[in-house]
Amino acid sequence: MKPRLNIVTLGVKSLQISRDFYKKALGWEPAAGSDENIVFFHHGGIVLALYPLDKLAEDAEVPPERSGFSGVTLAINQDSKDAVETVFNKAVENGAKVLVEPRETLWGGYDAYFADPDGHSWEITWAPFWEYDEQGSLKM
Repeated sequence: MKPRLNIVTLGVKSLQISRDFYKKALGWEPAAGSDENIVFFHHGGIVLALYPLDKLAEDAEVPPERSGFSGVTLAINQDSKDAVETVFNKAVENGAKVLVEPRETLWGGYDAYFADPDGHSWEITWAPFWEYDEQGSLKM
């Protein structure tokens, strides 16, 4: 099968609070198809969706309760250390919970972690050896 990750859906407690957070904190505009039931953000070839947690759990036939670390982090790659700090600070100013302050990494990059209003972990990172295509997608 051809590898194809198209949509990442985050279960959220309040769709409006989460929509506002991602718009204000990261500058992401809701895409066509977004409404009062679901929000989409286009990211090159991947779509990030926000959907009510209880409905997402019901659809997946799992309990909606969450606790602790889910074992998943999402990453926003940046072009510089300064950009990592800018994105991190704007997220925190708009209600993100600080998980890890910006720091040098042992692998030669620079990163920071925050949690969104629903506790989803995000890494903001810069790596001097990564390259991006004309759409901003990471070349691996």
